[in-house]
Amino acid sequence: MKIRKITSLTALLSFVFMVVSSIVLFVVPQGRVAYWADWRLWGLSKEQWGELHINLGLLFLVALAVHIYYNWKPVTAYLKDRAKQLKVLTPEFNAALVLVILFSVGTLLGLPPFSGVQALNDAFKTAGAEKYGEPPYGHAELSTLQALAKNTGINVPDALQRLRDSGFTGIAPDRSLAELAAENQTTPQRLYEAMKPPAAANAPMAMPDMPPPGTGSLTLVDLCRRYGLDMGAVAAGLDERNIAAAEGQTLKEIAAAAGMGPAEVYEAVRAVWSLKEKVSTPWN
Repeated sequence: MKIRKITSLTALLSFVFMVVSSIVLFVVPQGRVAYWADWRLWGLSKEQWGELHINLGLLFLVALAVHIYYNWKPVTAYLKDRAKQLKVLTPEFNAALVLVILFSVGTLLGLPPFSGVQALNDAFKTAGAEKYGEPPYGHAELSTLQALAKNTGINVPDALQRLRDSGFTGIAPDRSLAELAAENQTTPQRLYEAMKPPAAANAPMAMPDMPPPGTGSLTLVDLCRRYGLDMGAVAAGLDERNIAAAEGQTLKEIAAAAGMGPAEVYEAVRAVWSLKEKVSTPWN
């Protein structure tokens, strides 16, 4: 066997598999969603795809370095002018450098068409969140049953009993959802749904004090649907606060147009709805 051929083929194959893992990681839902719904593709979790991508990338870099070593003369030939003198800043090198700088600067400044790639990535992430659902808070799957119940306002003994009645085994207040989900061959999301009281299963969530992870990527209408808010009243209340908002805009887009952060827009929505509830609630 020839090392030169092995090196070239290793670089080629690792590059091909890196492309595959890159595409998967481009379309996979956000981590909080993937872990919550136990997202998998071809039997592999998001974490496993990430590990594959990193190690294959390392293999590719090592193979590429060895490949350059074996092909050093052709590489240096690219850096020589017509007089066969070594010159780094050749027209070809300059063109390659300009392309790298153009892609880097365009990406950092959010210029098209580079911004379109990120927009497409955001669209995949948002679609994943809508399809699989959001956890009540970041990494809720790592919480114990007792902690999750308390954090979401569910009576702990009742939640444990509902899980047992649903046929889940190994139920104990100090065990995490992730651990129980693996043991029962289900997802943390399904365990959480089983924990909730029947009347609350399909009821809108109350708006928490702090926006859950991923809220900035929600459109205003999706935010209103999630928490059972009246879209018209929210839009009118934001307008009174000089925050222009359309139902199809994400909180990030609304925030950027208003010169504020997504968390501030969320707080404004929460304040608008809290005020409406106070006004609509009769005095005792």
